Amino acid sequence: MLKIDALNKRCGIPDVLSFDEGEGGLPFARIRSDRGEADISLYGAHVTHFKPVGIEHPVLWMSPEAVFAEGKAIRGGIPICWPWFGNHPSGSPEKPAHGVARIRMWEVKETGVDDAGRVRLRLAMPGKESDLALTLEIVVGSALELRLTTENTGDAPEAMTAALHTYFSVSEIGKVRIKGFDGVEYWDQLEGNAVKRQEGDIIIDREVDRIYVGTEGECRIVDEGWERAIRVTREGSGSAVVWNPWIEKSARLGDFPDDGFPGMVCIEAANAGPDVVTLQPGMRHVLGIKISVTP
Repeated sequence: MLKIDALNKRCGIPDVLSFDEGEGGLPFARIRSDRGEADISLYGAHVTHFKPVGIEHPVLWMSPEAVFAEGKAIRGGIPICWPWFGNHPSGSPEKPAHGVARIRMWEVKETGVDDAGRVRLRLAMPGKESDLALTLEIVVGSALELRLTTENTGDAPEAMTAALHTYFSVSEIGKVRIKGFDGVEYWDQLEGNAVKRQEGDIIIDREVDRIYVGTEGECRIVDEGWERAIRVTREGSGSAVVWNPWIEKSARLGDFPDDGFPGMVCIEAANAGPDVVTLQPGMRHVLGIKISVTP
């Protein structure tokens, strides 16, 4: 507990931000303010919980079968896919799916409360992947904001893809419509990345795994069951991933309950598919998401 005690002494904020030993013995940051609450695992810089004050249901979905152990990715919340999305570009099976950020222990660099009463937490991933350095700023208030900053510290260009792989909690997937993608082209990953065009709202009634491309706009998850809308605004994200495993894939996923798919949907702020970011030496890229809830 020495590390936890030291974290609380150096970075804790009385009655607002504290650190403890959470699931699997992993270190967690706990934010509780008069605007909202959040839990963040320092392993993976992984937000596992967010709920604004006055909102009945959590905004993020967590798998009840999630594994909290070093070397394993946590299922649910907001995993960080970086510096590649999906399989490694080389196809090497030795490289972890969705990169290394979500299976590394991160360091706390700074905490604070701004003039608007929002709690800020800045984390950094130790070391580098190639010459890429990574930091994450998390802001918790009535909205949740994440800004993932990649910097090329080397002497040559570096290519990367990434995603803030957000799992949203919904009342029942059949009562949900996703607005904001009408007319946008997408790669259907279930059909060999066939290019299709969205017509109207996204209605999920089967397995869905799509990369919407050339889109930087806002989207909304309209949930008639809980009578709320989740507003998702993306930054530095030229693509968005929409995913629900449905019945058969849920049964194949070891850390996902067979009956979990009706209560969740993923909408990811991403640089994925054709949306590859190339950073010149000294350049930075920010991938961000802002999540808010309205009736």
